[in-house]
Amino acid sequence: MVTEIIYTDSLVAITGDSILFKRYSLFERDRLVLFSDIKKIIVKPASIWNGKFRFHGTGDFHTWFPKDFQRYKRDKIFFAFIRNKWWRIGFTVENSTAVMKIFQEKGLIRDIV
Repeated sequence: MVTEIIYTDSLVAITGDSILFKRYSLFERDRLVLFSDIKKIIVKPASIWNGKFRFHGTGDFHTWFPKDFQRYKRDKIFFAFIRNKWWRIGFTVENSTAVMKIFQEKGLIRDIV
């Protein structure tokens, strides 16, 4: 069953039940994560401490950032905590307001800092 895309940009594609992180892995493969696998999403302002200049990969072996060479220009950074995993995904989008609204409607956002 194919779910209709409700938001897409050069970094993510969001459907009714999942989010596709584009250029996720070291070899730029995409990664699909179902919303049912996401425990919560925390939204933080983009700052040096939250990964504003982390273009790809990890700096702490706890948070993985898909590739985004424009991350330093983004206003928000999202952190998706995956159920039953010790790691999380830190990601940005081109329209943070629209994506926050989608995640809030789905009950995924637990905290906005």
